[in-house]
Amino acid sequence: MKTKLCILFGGASSEYEVSLVSSFGVLTNVNREIFDVTAIGITREGKWFLFEGDVENIKNGTWCKDESSLSPVLFNPAPGCDNFAVMSADGTICRTMSFDAVFPVLHGAFGEDGTLQGMLSMAKIPFVGPGHTSSGVCMDKAFTKQIVEYTGVRQAKAVIAVKDEFEKDAEGIISAVEAMGYPVFVKPSRAGSSVGVSKAKNREKLIAALEVAFKEDTKVLVEEFIDGREVEVAVMESEGAYTASVPGEIDPGCEFYDYETKYVSDTASYYIPARLTEEQTDYIKEAAVKIFKALDCRTLSRVDFFACKNGELVFNEINTIPGFTPISMYPKLFMNSGMTYGEIITALVMSAIKTEK
Repeated sequence: MKTKLCILFGGASSEYEVSLVSSFGVLTNVNREIFDVTAIGITREGKWFLFEGDVENIKNGTWCKDESSLSPVLFNPAPGCDNFAVMSADGTICRTMSFDAVFPVLHGAFGEDGTLQGMLSMAKIPFVGPGHTSSGVCMDKAFTKQIVEYTGVRQAKAVIAVKDEFEKDAEGIISAVEAMGYPVFVKPSRAGSSVGVSKAKNREKLIAALEVAFKEDTKVLVEEFIDGREVEVAVMESEGAYTASVPGEIDPGCEFYDYETKYVSDTASYYIPARLTEEQTDYIKEAAVKIFKALDCRTLSRVDFFACKNGELVFNEINTIPGFTPISMYPKLFMNSGMTYGEIITALVMSAIKTEK
């Protein structure tokens, strides 16, 4: 009997488009001989639909306009029942569904921040990715930094700016930032995919960058500039066993690895394995697992670092539902070790099922 797998895609977040491309990658590579796959999409407005149309329409963003392929879905969080109810045009339930596992291929708010994970946990449905507490902590870069501090792994110095406090004492926060020295990176504390991230080289640009970041979040992280190459490690966990991939390196081909470079342009170059010494490679893999465990992650995460010219390796951030687009590093890194895209998906789903049991 096949394992019943639900792929959740879309979501009411600023990373909606990234989710569509990631989900297309998963849906076109999942092993259909092992899994009975159902796709459920969430619109930008937060409405849930069973989608039974062409997956190409997910990739190109037209899936939610294909009314003949859509059926509204309601979720029941009670454990031990068919948690998904498919609605007919007249508003009655026409069928119910249950799944052995859910793969939430959702990035950002309401998909990666613990909200969805808590809902699935209530229903006792196994799902790919860390639990609700870990997801929430990892989504918040400020909280992440506070926990990683106890691991001893080097990370960038930072000032946390809360919108209400900034409006009351902008000068105090700006002075604290300037004590670190320019340039600095300004990031929404609870957004991913480099949404709302800016590099500020002076006071004027800092204020502008804070305004951009505050549009995404009421809490913003201002970090010291680390002059280093972007290096990423994919971590996979199953029943308490941790596997760190070979590190991969990204040369953005521009000033920094922003949203445009990650998902739209083709300026970035990738090096797998990363251009590191054997000693650096061993250290960064160990550090990635140490951070993964300290943050109580499970199943998967991607842990990002900077490799500095002086040889120092500095933790940057962790991503608990990393991108699964054709150019995303998480699948590319494990594919480099010999796994196929489909085998990666299978391993993650089976790990989720074993974790719940």
